[in-house]
Amino acid sequence: MASVSLSLHAIPGLPLIAPGDDLAGLIEEALRKCGLGLMDDDIVVVAQKVVSKADGLYVELDSVEPSQRARDIAAQVGKDPRHVEVVLREAEEVVKVGPHVIVVAHKLGFVMANAGIDESNIEHANGSRVLLLPRDPDGSASVLKGRLDQMFGVSCGVVINDSFGRPWRNGVVGVAIGAAGMPALVDRVGAEDLFGRTLKVTEIAVADEIASAASLMMGQANEGLPVVLIRGYRPTAPTRPAASLIRSRERDMFR
Repeated sequence: MASVSLSLHAIPGLPLIAPGDDLAGLIEEALRKCGLGLMDDDIVVVAQKVVSKADGLYVELDSVEPSQRARDIAAQVGKDPRHVEVVLREAEEVVKVGPHVIVVAHKLGFVMANAGIDESNIEHANGSRVLLLPRDPDGSASVLKGRLDQMFGVSCGVVINDSFGRPWRNGVVGVAIGAAGMPALVDRVGAEDLFGRTLKVTEIAVADEIASAASLMMGQANEGLPVVLIRGYRPTAPTRPAASLIRSRERDMFR
């Protein structure tokens, strides 16, 4: 049965995250300070950017020598050739290019703009730099879950979210790039609808729906709220990682 009510709480009080910071410890402290703590089945949604910052996944653009291919694409899209070079290094395939955007198939399997790399909401003290995606988002979510479970004596879920554009739709939405302790994808094939008809293809991207809801609280600019607690969701399917949301190349009608 679906949950009939959910509560979402943006968690205040997290500092700017630096490489090597104990992200789980900082989340624990913020949850306790705001009086929410953690309960069984709570879902902690964490912005990709703070996970990458804690892991120190910066690239200093002054250290990047762009290839000729990067220079050619940069001229097409109007981006820094060094930035484009970093995008190409993170990509398996360039799918499409347009003004200020390079749609690629990331090495992690995501089809996304600019390989998830940008320069917003990061410090640029010693020249321009960019921040990469986590190397193993599902693994990062699992580590955070393990630490938070131990700290609070519960079994929670963790989602790492990022902002993606979508074919045929304007704007970005939050999606899950990492998940642990919850069913990222729920298969409803074989279930019946209200009129007894058997569902034949229905799968529900639960982790994406959770990630998108949390993005409403996080914001996209200077809000400074990278962690959201979602309470009230009751999982009714087996745990699955966010990698289960990635459509195979053979089933991708947009490539």
